[in-house]
Amino acid sequence: MRVKRLPRFDGAYLKLSPATQKKVEKTIMFLVSDLKYPSLRVKKMQGVDAYEARVDIHYRLTFGIVADVLELYTVGMHDTGLGKK
Repeated sequence: MRVKRLPRFDGAYLKLSPATQKKVEKTIMFLVSDLKYPSLRVKKMQGVDAYEARVDIHYRLTFGIVADVLELYTVGMHDTGLGKK
């Protein structure tokens, strides 16, 4: 599966600490290899055609799957990472 980082994702990613960026990269690696990896806790978001995955206890990222491409939408603290704030 290919990965496509949308501009909004890249902007939010660059604002994260290096330690959190490393966790995000690990999360992306797990998403590509196995969407059902237990620690990701992937679930469909209500009302939109997108999914959320857990980076750690505080951070989330959102994504969609189009054909065989994992599109990364945004990342950040829980509500921010889910695009709510």
